[in-house]
Amino acid sequence: MREISTDRAPAAIGPYSQAIDAGDKIFTSGVIPVDPSTGDIKGSDAPSQARQAFTNLSALLSDAGSDIGKVIKTTVFIKDMNDFAKINEVYAEFFRKPYPARSCVEVARLPKDVLIEVEAIAER
Repeated sequence: MREISTDRAPAAIGPYSQAIDAGDKIFTSGVIPVDPSTGDIKGSDAPSQARQAFTNLSALLSDAGSDIGKVIKTTVFIKDMNDFAKINEVYAEFFRKPYPARSCVEVARLPKDVLIEVEAIAER
């Protein structure tokens, strides 16, 4: 098991790793729509925040030796289930068939009060 850390995705804001390399799989922590170069939340609506979160996820996976095309499972946490369709549109910009297995849940609150957080399990 090896810790993955990159400056191309938001830094961990607590006692956890951005991702863990577990041999043949990469497990990411939740990734939020923060611009890693500024630390600012990118976008004010769900689609723009989703785009940044998936961009960050893609960078994290790339630096871990994988890529977004090797994701086998995602968990998407959203602030408002009314944004589900808009987030799906952005999701489809990043993922292709066969799509990863996925859970999507509405939550009361996310770190930094963002609208979306995503975590993934990917093949190496």
